[in-house]
Amino acid sequence: MSLSPGALSLGALAEDSLARLGDHRSLEFEGQWHTSADLHARAVRLSAGFRALGVQPGDRVVVCMTNCPEVLLSYAALWRAGAVPTPVISAVTPTELRHVLRDSGARVAVASQASLPLVSEAAQGLEVRVVVDLAELEVHGDGPLVDRAEDDLAALLYTGGTTGRSKGVMLTHTGLSQISRSRAQVFSESGAVDLLLALPLSHVYGLLNSVTRMHMPAAGFVALQRKFDAAQWLDMAARLRPQAAALVPSMLQLLLRQDLESADLSSIYYVTTGGAPLSVAVREEFERRVGGVRVCDGYGCTEVTSTATMNPYTAPRSGSVGLPLPGVEVKVVDELGEPVPVGSDGEVCVRSAGVMAGYWTDGRRDEEATAAAVRDGWMHTGDVGHVDEDGYLYVVDRIKDLIIRGGFNVYPRDVEDVLLAHPEVATAAVVGRPDSVLGEEVVAWVSLGAGATVSAEELIDWSRERLGRHKHPREVRIVPAVPLTSVGKTDRKVLRRLAAEPGSGAG
Repeated sequence: MSLSPGALSLGALAEDSLARLGDHRSLEFEGQWHTSADLHARAVRLSAGFRALGVQPGDRVVVCMTNCPEVLLSYAALWRAGAVPTPVISAVTPTELRHVLRDSGARVAVASQASLPLVSEAAQGLEVRVVVDLAELEVHGDGPLVDRAEDDLAALLYTGGTTGRSKGVMLTHTGLSQISRSRAQVFSESGAVDLLLALPLSHVYGLLNSVTRMHMPAAGFVALQRKFDAAQWLDMAARLRPQAAALVPSMLQLLLRQDLESADLSSIYYVTTGGAPLSVAVREEFERRVGGVRVCDGYGCTEVTSTATMNPYTAPRSGSVGLPLPGVEVKVVDELGEPVPVGSDGEVCVRSAGVMAGYWTDGRRDEEATAAAVRDGWMHTGDVGHVDEDGYLYVVDRIKDLIIRGGFNVYPRDVEDVLLAHPEVATAAVVGRPDSVLGEEVVAWVSLGAGATVSAEELIDWSRERLGRHKHPREVRIVPAVPLTSVGKTDRKVLRRLAAEPGSGAG
């Protein structure tokens, strides 16, 4: 099939963006500026280099590096060659990366000097060529732009594997192009053009932010962090003066530990968040301490190309993850798949061009897993939520994270929001612990702010006063830091394992 009207393959989109926006300073990384024309010329040469290595259209190529210009160059070159970037965050274990290399069928992997030991160990014994110095591949001339169809793969991203072995999520050129176009339309309503980006480019949220830039109506730059560091982020905001930033909630929480009142964040007025639930308390504190900024939450998952809804800059709604993007449909259904009334909780389902082409396992599309998740074009997300009378979506929690205590449903986010409302709590995470009488018991992990003295027992009392009897945690564990995954989400898999271990009670 040809591409849908108005859609472009990602290789063609890069050429269109350069022609439309012209040459400009488009990327700042660790003090060095890169222009759009220079980056495009390098990607064209690198595309030829990949072809010289034997990379063919449709081939998967693993890219495993922390944020740097070479990640973006690799994506652009592979899209131009018709190949399929398979991003992997460099915080994985060799066993996890080996699974991706084997499952994807990749014959080439791109690494940095820092990630080379990891990639080399994972690739040992496999027919995978590891590339480190991309500059060596740029000497092979100009790579022609390879035509792609709308259902051709543009990226293969592996899920975190929190419920088992990770599966590849198949994203298409049309899906990435159209969702990024819709996101740019909403984003541009703020008038922001320059973006401070700390998200890992190997995650779908960071990847989509980079593609979104090619759809922006005006030329702007991205200031890219190698990895998120709160103090460095504040310095970059003051020095480069971007108007917008993209973060995940855990990054906002780390920023709240900084001296925001003394920082110069006067240029930033729009912060988008996603990837995990954003507490109302965290959003309100950030907006209060950084005057003039608006924090707008969004919602999505890898299977819908990262973003399904965004809070519009002009009319965000507290506690909501916003309205569906242009071209995206959202519905909430019961256990039988029937729509529920406005305001009632059910499973959130999404339909759009961005819904994945399927799950990928063992070198091919997994028909069974795909059919279980995508029905009649609707992606069943496994998230619980509801919509209000104006169509704003509110996500309550993950179905699989639901705690059933004595027959009552407890959503971790409800408990976490109450704990985060305590002035001395910095971060909070809640899971269920197996219980022989009640089925599950509610257990909370919290980290405290500087100088905090609140005890676990006091936090239990705080929660008891604000939650129903079946909801409040009976056990609170105070820790230096709540475990996070490599992309900044609460690592509930680790917490469930810790909760099930005998031993510590409150405190």
